[in-house]
Amino acid sequence: MPGFIVNGELTLGENIADTSGLAVAYKAWQLSLGGKPAPTIDGFSGEQRFYIGFAQVWRSKMRDAQTIVQIKSDPHSPNQFRVLGTLANQPDFYRVFEIKPGDRMYVAPENRVLIW
Repeated sequence: MPGFIVNGELTLGENIADTSGLAVAYKAWQLSLGGKPAPTIDGFSGEQRFYIGFAQVWRSKMRDAQTIVQIKSDPHSPNQFRVLGTLANQPDFYRVFEIKPGDRMYVAPENRVLIW
């Protein structure tokens, strides 16, 4: 929303939870495969579908007034930032989608947040 910014101090705990939770979920998903590769479906590898699924969970549409209320009071970042911020800090996401310097979601390794 123009004129409104997400309060990082308010959202920090949930941002950490999203980032660490996705990293742990990815490792658990890999373990669940039992060493077998996940199938490619509709042209997407299993790893790509894992991250696409994460992003799809947070799809939403919200009225401007409610977005402002959320930005001011909710300890969760707005959904688009939960997706973009979390994925941009997952090393495997870069490998899986071949994200490189210059790509929109690229964050230099020294600026990424690694929790696990």
